[in-house]
Amino acid sequence: PEPVIFALANPVPEILPEEVMEVRDDAIIATGRSDYPNQTNNVLGFPFIFRGALDVRARKITEGMKMAAAKALAALAKEPVPYYVKAAYHNEDIAYGKEHIIPLPFNKEALIWVASAVAQTAVDEGVARIKHFDIEEYKEHLRCIIYGCPEDE
Repeated sequence: PEPVIFALANPVPEILPEEVMEVRDDAIIATGRSDYPNQTNNVLGFPFIFRGALDVRARKITEGMKMAAAKALAALAKEPVPYYVKAAYHNEDIAYGKEHIIPLPFNKEALIWVASAVAQTAVDEGVARIKHFDIEEYKEHLRCIIYGCPEDE
């Protein structure tokens, strides 16, 4: 099996990806740096976890909500990378694989995927304070935040 290495110290990781590749060219490597593939950064978690929790007025952030966020990010990483993300990175070849196991920070869809997963889990676990929650309506609301709504035109 391929080793997975998370070298997350910033600004200098515990081990640089090129050092790992000298020993194990099959390794999957993540760092906290944007100049290497698989940047692991809380920018993909905190804003969207809090968005989902606040939108359903959750009493607390549970382990289940954090796990839902992680699973949503893992699922999003496997989706086709939007054109605007590829353009931001000047790379038309970005696709799920060894060098893309985590969505890139410019992927606007992370808001929809993560916030909705967190909100639904808060409702399911009984920590949400809102009375009515419709996941599809909520996802549409998030899409409107990102892309604009027809009535805004």
